[in-house]
Amino acid sequence: MQTCLILDDYQDAALGLADWARLSDRVAVSSMTDHVADQNTLVARIDQAEILVIMRERTPFPEALLKRLPRLKLLVTSGMRNLAIDVAAARARGVTVCGTESSPTPPTELTWALILGLARHLPLENRNLRDGGPWQSTVGTDLAGATLGLLGLGKIGTRVAGIGRAFGMRVIAWSPNLDDARAAAAGVERAETKEDLLEASDVVSIHLVLGDRTRGLLGDAELRRMRPSTILVNTSRAPIVDQAALVRALEEGRIAGAGLDVFETEPLPADSPFRRLPNVLALPHVGYVTRDNYRTFFTQAVEDIETYLAGSPIRLLG
Repeated sequence: MQTCLILDDYQDAALGLADWARLSDRVAVSSMTDHVADQNTLVARIDQAEILVIMRERTPFPEALLKRLPRLKLLVTSGMRNLAIDVAAARARGVTVCGTESSPTPPTELTWALILGLARHLPLENRNLRDGGPWQSTVGTDLAGATLGLLGLGKIGTRVAGIGRAFGMRVIAWSPNLDDARAAAAGVERAETKEDLLEASDVVSIHLVLGDRTRGLLGDAELRRMRPSTILVNTSRAPIVDQAALVRALEEGRIAGAGLDVFETEPLPADSPFRRLPNVLALPHVGYVTRDNYRTFFTQAVEDIETYLAGSPIRLLG
């Protein structure tokens, strides 16, 4: 009997959203609902497992950790891309790495929750209502007629664009590889440069894949091109924006606010400025956390394990 551990099951949802009983005659499955950041403690918790199921980048698997897990044979991650796994090191150690599909719908919806929350000052107005504060203390920002700038026009960006048009917004987009034909097919205008997009947009939303060309794409110089009334939303990956530069821009009021669902260190440290800045609407990386998406993740994780045990693993990474 092999052992399978599901890591970082924060909501204690994994075992109820897939038919793990299909593995019961071959694999003993259990989940860990807490996050373990210390590597020594983590190794002590998971080193007896032959199979690990992980959720995106919640727990990184660099080579140093993989070397300490000699029993590990299969690593399953949600999504088909996970930069927190050293896939080459895993392969060199005989560890199979598989992924699952992920729907673009949940992060699209959450992007709009952040945009609307910032544009209409929902956290502050709700807090005032609950705490007996002022009855109406802010003036909201109209989206109709405003310009939505999208950095990235893939599956998620294209869906965000469609909703922006439904709100009556002008939608423009830029990415390193975006051409006029793709922009036109999505019903948006292509900005010539990212600087043009930043200068023209009332809302900037990031939907790019993190890589060498996009890491630090928005630094101090780029943030200074945005207007003091502009909202920045990042539901993609934190390092696309220079985090120190973003904090300075928010503290100095050079942009109106930021909606953030991703951070360089997660869970977000208690002393992070993003926890205290009044013009930040921050969420604990829940963009993909919906019942249907989780059901897909964990059902396909079961399939990955079954096909691995049968000798023909599917959805291989790398």
